Amino acid sequence: MGKPEGIEMRNKLISMEEAVATYTWDGMTYCHGAAFPVGSDSVAFGREMVRQGRKDLNVICHCGSQQVNLLAAVGAVRRVEVGFSGLEVYGFANGLNRAVTSGQTVIEDYSNGAMAWRFFGGAMNWPFVPALVGVHSDQQWASGDHPDEYPCTKKIPTITDPFTGRTVGLFSVLRPDVAAIHVTMADIYGNAIMLGSEWSRFEMSRAAQKVVLIADHIVDTDCMRQYPNLVRIIAEVVDAVVWWPFCSWPQASCGVYDSDEEHMFYMNKMMKTPEDTEEYCRRWVFSYQDRQGYLDMLGKERIERITSTATAFLMDPYRKWIKSEAEVRELEDKAKG
Repeated sequence: MGKPEGIEMRNKLISMEEAVATYTWDGMTYCHGAAFPVGSDSVAFGREMVRQGRKDLNVICHCGSQQVNLLAAVGAVRRVEVGFSGLEVYGFANGLNRAVTSGQTVIEDYSNGAMAWRFFGGAMNWPFVPALVGVHSDQQWASGDHPDEYPCTKKIPTITDPFTGRTVGLFSVLRPDVAAIHVTMADIYGNAIMLGSEWSRFEMSRAAQKVVLIADHIVDTDCMRQYPNLVRIIAEVVDAVVWWPFCSWPQASCGVYDSDEEHMFYMNKMMKTPEDTEEYCRRWVFSYQDRQGYLDMLGKERIERITSTATAFLMDPYRKWIKSEAEVRELEDKAKG
């Protein structure tokens, strides 16, 4: 992870507010991820998009999460492509459900396998992806984009495999404008390590036009040099790095904190009506101004509870490289200068 000849390695640390202001806009195609509705996701980035009033978004997510639930609940999502849209034990995603059933948001449904292949196709810069998943079912024939056409022939058209004679589905590739990707650890250049399941974060980082990492920890680059085989996202594909502890809250970050089950249930309940969503946002989205304000909002008791995780030992090999708050602030100041 040294400095390759001819490649500029720069300090990419910026604030959450600046990241959203710089790398998002109304009407964009936005991708977030990654793991399960209870796992790693850049939820705090979505909160900041709500704070800055983003709207008319085309959202792509391998798995739905509280981020897309919130964005849909406030009316920010025009269209969503998703492989799974529920919240598992926490119930149906009320905000997304309300947006779709009201006609505010179009949902285009694929399998998780299809989403993985489509991200891979975008990362490889393919024109389309041939695959066998999702064909001969309503995932092929029913389309949110073409609701009056059934069976739909536009969503997953087919061709004949010239080698076997089988019918193969053709999937459009995913090339989002921006991907906001949660990572466990990042250095200031954008090299990153993820603990837990990836759920296409590797492919997202190569498929998106712009990539913003939201990291629980900023670490010294020596950490990346020690474990180069674990560095799945590299500086060369990253545009910005945001340090935001508990950025997946109320969801989990493997090795760092567990999901906040009480708040997961509460948040989804509050997404059910516009009035409750507005109340939720007043308390949990608009009530802080910066990173410290966000941590104060969570509170010491909550932080202590979710960080008492049985997976904490997974961070042990990396702890000596974790930057302190004072060190990160100094690095952020240097990046501005």
